[in-house]
Amino acid sequence: MTNNVTVVGSLNMDIHIPVAHIPLQGETLSLLKPSSQAAGGKGANQAVAAQRLGASVHFIGAVGKDDAGQFLLNKCKNEGIDVSGIRVLSEANTGQAFIILEPDGHNSIMVEGGANKLGTVENVNNDLVNIQRSQILVAQLETNLEPIIAAFSAAKKAGVLTILNPAPALPELPAELIQLTDMITPNETEAATLTNLKVETAEDCEKAAEKFRQMGIANTVITLGSRGVYYHVNNKSDLIPAHKVKPVDTTAAGDTFIGALAAQMVPDLSNIAEAIEFANLASSLTVQKEGAMDSIPTYEAVVKN
Repeated sequence: MTNNVTVVGSLNMDIHIPVAHIPLQGETLSLLKPSSQAAGGKGANQAVAAQRLGASVHFIGAVGKDDAGQFLLNKCKNEGIDVSGIRVLSEANTGQAFIILEPDGHNSIMVEGGANKLGTVENVNNDLVNIQRSQILVAQLETNLEPIIAAFSAAKKAGVLTILNPAPALPELPAELIQLTDMITPNETEAATLTNLKVETAEDCEKAAEKFRQMGIANTVITLGSRGVYYHVNNKSDLIPAHKVKPVDTTAAGDTFIGALAAQMVPDLSNIAEAIEFANLASSLTVQKEGAMDSIPTYEAVVKN
């Protein structure tokens, strides 16, 4: 079965800045090589990952009426994503992400929201049919919260599985959003921020998952980078190891994981371990290439490995 997946999220023009190290205050650095631009944004990356890895994706979001916005729209269209839910706004520029990339492949990211922060409940209400026909709805936190809550509310009424990727992490999630979330998928830093707990070991992850259950979210998947993925889903827990590879650029690794999970996971979550293993493998391929969206593998590339 092909999952119909709706993504409510961000579209950004990524500006990659390769440096020898993160600059200190007052320090001036020469770039290791010229900066570059590419399509990105957590929402767009996750939508592309889900589409490439087996899902049929509908996108709800916003871009500016500028060259970057048109570029991102065309990029999503060319991937086969339904972009009828993406608004083009004249009152804001397209979102931008400034990605400082270090030689070991790790990155630091600064985001200007732009049009991503102007989503409305009305946008979601105009897309209710697409939400209702989905099996899974995914959102992140690079947009404003009102359309996310409206989309999750519509999804829950229609029996659609809701996945919240709480990135970038907020100190506290709105209670309404928590109650509408079937699965939360933070990385270890985001899980620590949201639970006020240390999240490093499998035991730490179990405590964080219990904290999320106390909040009202039954299912938790925590990505731990090179250490793998912890999950507590349908009252079962495990830590699935990561694939050992040499990273070139970790940008979009987490987004690839979320998109792959949405594409391969059945809505009753009965194949969660297999879906996580597939998503782990997909992410391991992503980190071996430079860039965000362009580094996301296809389904065929994953099953070959």
